[in-house]
Amino acid sequence: MARSGCSGPARSSVSPGSTTPSRPARRCCRRRRNIAELARGKAGRLIGNLTALLATLKGLPLAYNKDLQEDKEGLFDSVDQVNLAVAALTGMIATATFVPETMQAAADAETTAATDLAEYLVRAGVPFRDAHAIVGQHVRAALAGDGSLSELVAADDRLGADAAALVRPGVGVEMRSSPGAAGPKALDAQLEAYRAMLDRERTAFGV
Repeated sequence: MARSGCSGPARSSVSPGSTTPSRPARRCCRRRRNIAELARGKAGRLIGNLTALLATLKGLPLAYNKDLQEDKEGLFDSVDQVNLAVAALTGMIATATFVPETMQAAADAETTAATDLAEYLVRAGVPFRDAHAIVGQHVRAALAGDGSLSELVAADDRLGADAAALVRPGVGVEMRSSPGAAGPKALDAQLEAYRAMLDRERTAFGV
């Protein structure tokens, strides 16, 4: 997690459980961040182990394959690190408290539609650098209290009512419908696929 998670909506949207071990425990944001950051840091180590194995495998056709003994160290280390990370993350998620209302308010903030507005202009033939500047101007004006973003967008002839509709709560996320996206339909498909995968894994390992 980024350090920005210590303040703003991210801090009030989720808090770690008090049983999550970390030091110093008095700092909520650090307690939450430590486990996630340490687990993320293992990715480089695991990628290194994989790269080493791939380099070994690439040379196999040139020799008697005795170099395959080098696969053990990286394999065993990777298994150990994944087990540690999964156990830590499981505890972190299981004891965390989520606040859906705060998440909803953050997701519905008008400024989150900035990318959608820029893409709207691009589809209308405006170069992206110009679209970025136009939307940025309206976002800054909205943050300065010159009006709501939807009002400013609606009053701009380059955008208008159709673009202002993109600022309404939920419209932007509904548009994220491609595979792997964050929209409701795409998310439901991902959940279904991963649940099916977990069921297959449980069956295979007799869990």
